[in-house]
Amino acid sequence: MSQAKVVERKVFYAGNVVFREGEEGDRAYLLQEGAIEIVSEAAGGKVLGVITPGSLFGEMALIDDKPRMATARAKEQSTVVIIGRQAFQEKLQKADPFIRGLLKIFVRNIRQMADK
Repeated sequence: MSQAKVVERKVFYAGNVVFREGEEGDRAYLLQEGAIEIVSEAAGGKVLGVITPGSLFGEMALIDDKPRMATARAKEQSTVVIIGRQAFQEKLQKADPFIRGLLKIFVRNIRQMADK
């Protein structure tokens, strides 16, 4: 008997923090509706980008097991699908080893650029 995977959705209102820079990442998010700002606290609250519906965010901490690089904050009322660490890792393990390697390189390079 197989267990059905539970999909968790959550609504964040404008200004709500989804996660904070420096926190451990135990989940990624798929934005269904709304807009999420990615903010660098280290750069004085500078907005690095805006996540739009259909985009995944928060995945880097699940790929390399390092703390969150930035804060994610709802720019407007936003609905996300939460992807837990285990579900994310299961999907990643099914991916081609070459693709997994590329993802790790991309994440490392992004972190190195952010540290400069």
